Amino acid sequence: MVEPADRPSAAGQRLGAPESFGVSTLEPGLRAPAQPPGRQVSIRVQMLDDTQEVFQISQRSPGKVLFDLVCVHLNLAEGDYFGLEYQDQRKMMVWLDLLKPTLKQIRRPKNTILRFVVKFFPPDHTQLSEELTRYLFALQIKHDLACGRLICNDTSAALMVSHIIQSEIGDFDETQSWQHLLHNKYLPDQDAIRDKITECHRKHVGQTPAVSDYQLLEIARRLEMYGVRLHPAKDREGTKLSLAVAHTGVLVFQGYTKINAFNWSKVRKLSFKRKRFLIKLRADPTQNAHHDTLEFAMASRDCCKIFWKICVEYHAFFRLFEEPKPKPKPILFTRGSSFRFSGRTQKQIIDYVKDSELKKVPFERKHSKILSNSGMSPQSSSFRVPKESAMSVQLADQPDAARLAHQAESNGSEEPQAAASSTNGFRDVPAAPGSDPIQSRQNHHSTGSAPDPQFLNPESPGSEDSPLGSPHVVVNGNGSVNGQGMGSTGILGTGHSPEGRHLSPLTSPLLTDAGCVRNDDEEEARRKFPTDKAYFIAKELLTTERTYLKDLQVITESFQGVAGKDEAFPDFVKNLISASYDPVYKFHQGFLREVEQRLAQWEGRSNAHIKGDYQRIGDILLKNIQGLRQLTIHLQKHSECLVELERACRSSRKAEALCRDFEQQRVCYLPFNIFLLRPLHRLLHYKLILERLCKHYPPTHDDFRDCRAALADISEMVLQLQGTMMKMENFQKLLELKKDLTGIDNLAFPGREFIRLGCLSKLSGKGLQQRMFFLFSDCLVYTSRGMTPSNQFKVHGQLPLYGMTIRESEEEWGVPHSFTLFGQRQSVVVAASCASEMERWVEDIRMAIDLAEQSSSPSTDLLSTSLSDNKLSEDGGAELESEEELCGSRSSLERQGHRGNTTVHVCWHRNTSVSMVDFSVAVENQLSGNLLRKFKNSNGWQKLWVVFTNFSLFFYKSHQDDYPLASLPLLGYSVTVPSESENIHKDYVFKLHFKSHVYYFRSESEYTFERWMEVIRSATCSASRSLPSTRKDLY
Repeated sequence: MVEPADRPSAAGQRLGAPESFGVSTLEPGLRAPAQPPGRQVSIRVQMLDDTQEVFQISQRSPGKVLFDLVCVHLNLAEGDYFGLEYQDQRKMMVWLDLLKPTLKQIRRPKNTILRFVVKFFPPDHTQLSEELTRYLFALQIKHDLACGRLICNDTSAALMVSHIIQSEIGDFDETQSWQHLLHNKYLPDQDAIRDKITECHRKHVGQTPAVSDYQLLEIARRLEMYGVRLHPAKDREGTKLSLAVAHTGVLVFQGYTKINAFNWSKVRKLSFKRKRFLIKLRADPTQNAHHDTLEFAMASRDCCKIFWKICVEYHAFFRLFEEPKPKPKPILFTRGSSFRFSGRTQKQIIDYVKDSELKKVPFERKHSKILSNSGMSPQSSSFRVPKESAMSVQLADQPDAARLAHQAESNGSEEPQAAASSTNGFRDVPAAPGSDPIQSRQNHHSTGSAPDPQFLNPESPGSEDSPLGSPHVVVNGNGSVNGQGMGSTGILGTGHSPEGRHLSPLTSPLLTDAGCVRNDDEEEARRKFPTDKAYFIAKELLTTERTYLKDLQVITESFQGVAGKDEAFPDFVKNLISASYDPVYKFHQGFLREVEQRLAQWEGRSNAHIKGDYQRIGDILLKNIQGLRQLTIHLQKHSECLVELERACRSSRKAEALCRDFEQQRVCYLPFNIFLLRPLHRLLHYKLILERLCKHYPPTHDDFRDCRAALADISEMVLQLQGTMMKMENFQKLLELKKDLTGIDNLAFPGREFIRLGCLSKLSGKGLQQRMFFLFSDCLVYTSRGMTPSNQFKVHGQLPLYGMTIRESEEEWGVPHSFTLFGQRQSVVVAASCASEMERWVEDIRMAIDLAEQSSSPSTDLLSTSLSDNKLSEDGGAELESEEELCGSRSSLERQGHRGNTTVHVCWHRNTSVSMVDFSVAVENQLSGNLLRKFKNSNGWQKLWVVFTNFSLFFYKSHQDDYPLASLPLLGYSVTVPSESENIHKDYVFKLHFKSHVYYFRSESEYTFERWMEVIRSATCSASRSLPSTRKDLY
């Protein structure tokens, strides 16, 4: 380099880096690359921060020497992701070939400026170990946005620019931010979305430049045009298209819309002949077809060759383990191209980062007006990847029309395809194009194998295929140090990834894509901060609070919006619900904001953790529980809301129809009455969370006193409202069962309590027949599944419990697990599916008989007049639905218009039973959070927001979604840990299986794994023997 010694350091250059050749910090003892003797030539290189540097090279030096000089100047360890491009004499942008002499490629070095830019865009930016590398990638994104190359919608553009501004000027200041936007151009149509940019910038308070870079890359990598360089072409019909190459393979665009993709695993060979670019695909063995060859016409042979070269390099960089060996030179004739990829592959870079222990060196940011933490604070040596901010990207399916009109170059449809979102300690890799965003059943192709012997070779008249050689370990000659050194392992390694508070609008399978090299052991290394169990308990509070607020929205927004438009709905009920729930909803909005802020500080997403001790949650809980006590008067009215709503439905058919229609909406994923009881149930959740915190903390902990005081307050509230809560739970269950039964009158009778429902086989003249039994405190009703449009259960008969006796009769009838019920009017022989099921039924029936005897009054006849007069035939057929209707991920939610996914129908299909005790335990064991899901026959893991409630798992794309995409009822399922034979070599994985249905789920930590196992076991195992006596005594 020939800069003056006193000139200030360039942006991106490490502080203290040598201005002359000096010793590089890339690897101790190594100097700048040696050059062959000869006359020195000056070459100008424009960096990503728009500064220009001059380098001296020998006129016989290969391109690699110049490239290494640039990397040494920047002290860039991961230089292999970058390249040098320039405009040749044909006015075409080409990449500098590292193996050829520089001056044979650059004819007029004095008039040529090379640009140092990103060449290979990895699918996951968390693979970039060094903060400097991420900073340079952020500069590349900034440049692509400014020139209109990175097409996206206004929301994504505004959010990305806001992160750029945050890294340059720091926290939001209205005057400063406005002036900065006036004097700097980040987007072609920046003025149109200036307000959006400033609004996003407000939300980044405390965010460091390193965090801003990370967030910028997190958003950019989800865009369809991320890292895409279009090469104009035409198909055989003459349609104008564009070709591009990515880590997955070759892409085809029409305008800015991707219309096709050819994965590396499906491509047998890439070649070109004159102006024709050829893609030869592998034969599909299932279709017994010949090799398909796709042909594209480009502007010239040079255009074909330029695109073919970058395809060769992309394939080698992402697919091979090692740099390909050079071809042996032929003795007489040369056939084909000798071009090959030169440099380390991504696999080699990742391995080097993993093994290196080099010191992290700080660097300077040219545009930033605030001090970067890089290498200057205790945090820098163990850089923690930031969490995604609350104002995270919300990708739209299409870009803003106005923006596209302004950008003449843009027509892009931003398709948020299987966006790789890194949350909760998971590493996600984008799925291949065309993947199913829900189930992601792509094939996992092996990576790193030697390519096809006929792969990636040009064809020219008289030429012959020139296969790539087998890979070998690359050794840079002449003491070259290009990218040899990496940052310290304390920096974000390949296994570290952030936990996003806001998920991508489309979920992403955690999938090893065929287009890039992956090492599972490296990628799944989990982040080490924070590790305190209290953090995960606080995080459970956050995740369940988000779900709780969404449930309140069903009442305060969705239902009130529907009821408000219906004049026939009683105003008294509208006003009662509004007055009782709106204050609670507003209170919990503020509570959630406080919890989110505290968790962000706890996780270190801002520099707030430097200013004080924020690794606690008891103070927030104590403050808000004391505030919640002021809302007790509203909580006490919730039972009145449930009673008045039922009264309105009984007295008005229109009101009943409105409620029925509302329950068919996707947003109402549970019976509406359950939502009305959510505030009372939430008190139990707070109590249990505080009990876990108090059990975890030692008495000397700073947070223990607040947690204990909050626990005392919430316990008092629960005790005060528990009687109302239990009565309303029973009343709500009777109302729910009423909708599932036909031929029954006045089920919600005062004093009647629900005890158990489930399947038993009833012995009749035609043998054992499946029947659904409903046990109440005064009678036992048995039914069969009817053939009505609503799939209700038809009542066959009623057995009063007063005076009933029960006797086991397995030996008498020769039927396993059978027992006889002797009533005053008739006797019934029934059989359970197993011994444990029989034991539960016998225990509950005996308890119910005791309750009936204590009441000393015969039960009220539940059967309607028509049913009593015309008793149903015992052999009335029950229409059987296949288990697929309940096990299919989407079917139970997509079929609107009937109650086929209620607990009663699930018990019918799974041949099991549920008690009121189980329902009460399920109320306490609600849970939500991010999980990775994997199907039995798939290789990919898919990130989902999962809510467990009402014996079911509900799956969402993100916690901000208004309704679930799918559900999985858990009754009858077994939850275990995968065995060694299942080859699930991951931590914190549990397995759900029922018959042939198998699902795997991964959690982020040992605590969350244990919590999910605990709550799911509460749904898959009977809780009648583990319930606290205070709740059983109510029976």
